[in-house]
Amino acid sequence: MGSGGSLGVVLLCWMLAEAASYSPWDFSSRDLGVLRVRGDSSWRPPQVPSFSQPSPWAWVDLSQLQAASPLHPVSVWCQEAQMVVTVHRDLFGTGRLVRAADLTLGTAACPATAQNAAENVVTFMAGLHECGSTLQVTPDSLIYKTSLFYKPTPVGNMVIVRTSPAVVPIECHYPRKSNVSSSAVRPTWVPFHSTLSMEEKLVFSLRLMSDDWRTERLSNGVQLGESLHLQADVVAGDHVPLRLFVDDCVATLSPDRNSSPRYALIDLSGCLVDGRADDATSAFISPRPRQETLQFMVDAFKFAGDNRNLIYITCHLKVSPADQAPNPLYKACSFNKASSLWAPVEGTGDICSCCETGNCPLYGGYSRRTNPLSRWSGRRMKRGTSSRQDGSLKRAEAEVSVGPLLILDPAQGLWRSSGRRVPAGKAPQGATGGLPMLVQVAMLIAAVVLSLTALGIFIVCKRYSRPPSVSL
Repeated sequence: MGSGGSLGVVLLCWMLAEAASYSPWDFSSRDLGVLRVRGDSSWRPPQVPSFSQPSPWAWVDLSQLQAASPLHPVSVWCQEAQMVVTVHRDLFGTGRLVRAADLTLGTAACPATAQNAAENVVTFMAGLHECGSTLQVTPDSLIYKTSLFYKPTPVGNMVIVRTSPAVVPIECHYPRKSNVSSSAVRPTWVPFHSTLSMEEKLVFSLRLMSDDWRTERLSNGVQLGESLHLQADVVAGDHVPLRLFVDDCVATLSPDRNSSPRYALIDLSGCLVDGRADDATSAFISPRPRQETLQFMVDAFKFAGDNRNLIYITCHLKVSPADQAPNPLYKACSFNKASSLWAPVEGTGDICSCCETGNCPLYGGYSRRTNPLSRWSGRRMKRGTSSRQDGSLKRAEAEVSVGPLLILDPAQGLWRSSGRRVPAGKAPQGATGGLPMLVQVAMLIAAVVLSLTALGIFIVCKRYSRPPSVSL
């Protein structure tokens, strides 16, 4: 082999030796939801002194959060006598901020010491022996262990929460020279939607839809952080064109809408009051796909303190002639947080003003058990004939339900439409973070080839490193 080839082999051997001597402790890595950070990582709180090597390092188990955010929602800085824990309020990576008051450190439930409203960051500073932390001594390290607790509490007089509790184990390792979640139980039932057919050929329905609104959702498992896509429909038959409205919707733990506890999603003759909550983005979909359909999204939630994680949603539907202008009695209003105003799906903004005051009319003087359309004409509702008053015209309204819906914690995974459970943190094939089987096999083969190549190069390097033999 020429001198050029020998030089190339020597250079390659030097590069391999440098790679082999590179310390894996010099960078942050995340594996299976565990974040390991050196005490001298690039992120530093203001006025934090540096440490001489060897430095302490932090271990943070984020597996229970399954945060979709590209940034780590929990950062830990291990100082000489204390630890500094910084928590982003977008704890689950869903875009919804958790309340700072629901975050505590350690078994002693130490509150946050500082908040940054501009960056939505909460900071905890505690001594290594404070807040109920524990010490473990190993031959190589002193390990101080604590946990960050997130315990959501209902806001104001609400009886629901939209996030699940979470525990983030934290460790600070000082050199001397995790989370267990129960699996979701697959229900033995399937979600049902109710359809009520009236003698006047009005068929009302309420369905839980897929995220793209194209088909009805086949599974009833929904994760906290997701949205319920609900669609109300009416089939008018031979009637004149009708426009559908949702008068009210209530969530309960049983099919009985009058049971307790219950939570109003829509009230006041078409006001989506759930969207008024600080942690909700619930709203009607505008424009409608058609006059006989009304779609709305509700952020997933569960009742606080209830371990069944099941909810039923019952809605009262009604219709008006399609050519009748919406009014405070027949409306579909959502709260716009950007403008702090109520906005209708159709009609002028003033019809939603009563959503804020709570003085909306109820059926304009008609009882809920009377026919609000009795002023309309005819059995087929043809205009130009006299109104029937003999009671043969049934109510142009109905109560329909969907449920039971199983509300899953993020750590429990979700149910595919096929009925198979997808573990938390693992996306279906084809989704972000998932790898098809063919790609995984190709990567395995490539790893084997690289290993064999490295072994061959090592043998060649060893051969060239031997001193030449001298013949006497």
